[in-house]
Amino acid sequence: MLSLENVSKVYRVGTFGGKELHAVNNVSFSIGEGEVVSLIGESGSGKSTIGKMILLLLSITSGKIFFEGQDISLIQNDETKDYYRRVQGVFQDPYSSYNPIFKADRIFQMIHDEFYPNLDSVFWKEKVNAALQDVGLNPQHVLNKFPHQLSGGQLQRFLIARVLLLDIKFLVADEIISMLDASVRIDVLNLLAGLKKRGLSVLFITHDLSLANYISENAIILYHGCITEKGSTEKIFENPFHPYTQMLISAVPRLDHKWNTPINTEINRAPTGIPRGCVYSDRCPLVFERCQERPQLVEIEPNHFVACWKVE
Repeated sequence: MLSLENVSKVYRVGTFGGKELHAVNNVSFSIGEGEVVSLIGESGSGKSTIGKMILLLLSITSGKIFFEGQDISLIQNDETKDYYRRVQGVFQDPYSSYNPIFKADRIFQMIHDEFYPNLDSVFWKEKVNAALQDVGLNPQHVLNKFPHQLSGGQLQRFLIARVLLLDIKFLVADEIISMLDASVRIDVLNLLAGLKKRGLSVLFITHDLSLANYISENAIILYHGCITEKGSTEKIFENPFHPYTQMLISAVPRLDHKWNTPINTEINRAPTGIPRGCVYSDRCPLVFERCQERPQLVEIEPNHFVACWKVE
């Protein structure tokens, strides 16, 4: 359904734009119909940049993104509405998606006016109520309220109800539960799982490995804009091969034993310019001379790829 082919995003930084910051560097992956893929990495790894390029909020410096066989970089202004009818995003901070001077359910009226202007108001009201009930909200309790009168979890479910109203095919879920209470998170995850059964494809952007393990079949580990490991979520978590993946998993607190200090949790700034070797070499405890060259993704077992010279 969606595929990225050698996608990069480069920003001009420094005095007079004299330097380049490679936020995303030569990234390729695909997501099938009804599939949830987790994009995992630390802050600044390029996860949200990839999501914004898919949503046409950022331009692509190089490479291509295809949705249902169409190169989205060729989408013209008059085709944008049709694209957003099929592809939508839900972001980390639900409060930033609402204008505080308007009632929260104004987002539903905007969808009606933009995408369903000829739909009967009575039928539309029934459609809105059904969407709210599908996300576990009582329409009588949440409609006609301002954003500050609703919790973050309720506002986030509002946004997912908007997705249901559009009957989209692909969702970019960018840290959508990181600001929610623990008691609400599982409900939102189960809601996404239910949407998946309807055929919805999801790019689940997160830095929480436990959530990725719960929701997705496949995972992509991103570091400084480069893919270090990708494939089956189960295989990556049971047999993490790249030192960065091992560090991320070792940094997850566990209840069954005392939390040990991870391998190396020092976070370095994103490198400027084109990385000449392995992007993780300055933090890797296993670095050696070959790491001055850029490793390519190699399949170490079916549906498990790693970019690391350890493979040899």
